[in-house]
Amino acid sequence: MLQGKKIVLGITGSIAAYKSIYLVRLLVKAGAEVKVVITPSAKDFVSPLTLSTLSKNPVLIDLFDGESWANHVMLGRWADLMIIAPLSCNTLAKMANGQCDNLLLAVYLSATCPVVVAPAMDEDMWNHPATKLNLAKLESFGNKIISVEKGDLASGLFGDGRMAEPESILTYITDNFFLISRVTRPLHGKKAIVTAGPTYEHLDPVRFIGNHSSGKMGIAIAKELEERGADVTLIMGPTQVPIMPNGISLIKVTSAAEMYKACQKEFSTTDIAVMAAAVADYSPVNISPEKIKKKDDNLIVELLKTKDILKSLGEIKRSGQVLIGFALETNNEKSYAKDKLQKKNADMIVLNSLNDIGAGFGYDTNKITIFDKGGKEFNFDTKSKTAVAKDIVDTMINLYYA
Repeated sequence: MLQGKKIVLGITGSIAAYKSIYLVRLLVKAGAEVKVVITPSAKDFVSPLTLSTLSKNPVLIDLFDGESWANHVMLGRWADLMIIAPLSCNTLAKMANGQCDNLLLAVYLSATCPVVVAPAMDEDMWNHPATKLNLAKLESFGNKIISVEKGDLASGLFGDGRMAEPESILTYITDNFFLISRVTRPLHGKKAIVTAGPTYEHLDPVRFIGNHSSGKMGIAIAKELEERGADVTLIMGPTQVPIMPNGISLIKVTSAAEMYKACQKEFSTTDIAVMAAAVADYSPVNISPEKIKKKDDNLIVELLKTKDILKSLGEIKRSGQVLIGFALETNNEKSYAKDKLQKKNADMIVLNSLNDIGAGFGYDTNKITIFDKGGKEFNFDTKSKTAVAKDIVDTMINLYYA
């Protein structure tokens, strides 16, 4: 699988470092030559002797140990791939800001190969704005990030922050770096648009009608399409989620009207369109140029129905284009989703139900059912939105590009 591939594995000071022992074993078993570089603090969590025994190479630790300083550039050029797993919050911050106070950082800054990181930290640290900003910076440099998983944390809490399992990391690097074929890049040469996030319909300069969509699902789909070879344009409504395009074209919009206009402009040259945004169904008839003051007990706002983006694209869809819509329902879910599939002339409808735990707005997980125009139904368990995006793209490829 990885026969003859040269991999540098970086390990930082995190309780998740114990998983890296198994990762080394998996990489070597797959045929890779592995050289391990650890930070000084990582020695408190994992034994260099264990790592050197499994990798069959000395473990490098200190920047000024022997000839290490002279060799970090060579090591960065030697590797076909550099993996940092686990990536601690501290090392993440240093990488994002170009600091170089240990050998691992020196190798990272010298690396001419692709770099993949698998973060591990407590949930509050993972969700901190500074961490999100640092992740966005790291990805803007071209690094790939394997997102954390949900589970039991060292703090005793349950939530996001667990490092991805070694098997998942091996699958990721194999699929994305060492298996360039139709199996993993089947959408090469295809153009795709994805809508994501909410829309805001202004009442006045400071107030708006909106919803709780975070945009996470649409962003995950855009990334998955790009990794499968598609040329992707992400049409994004207002969102607090850091946007990390990394090769994806980004169009920012605010209102339903702006999103409709952007979709109409891009659709004619598109092969795949995924409408994952939570677009407002109604917009105020009149927008006050000044802040509306509190005067009466009641405020009556007249609303006008917005243009149906999915339906409008279904009406102009040409042969060969694939159009995918989403249905977020609270009752009669399957019936409404199938009805939407037919009325909007879509090829697939992805159903979420707010009755399912871990699905809907604000979550990092989702549970979906996919219906296609041929009458097939595909059911999936609750998964991370990254994994859900893979299921959606896999289903589409199997139906229309296999």
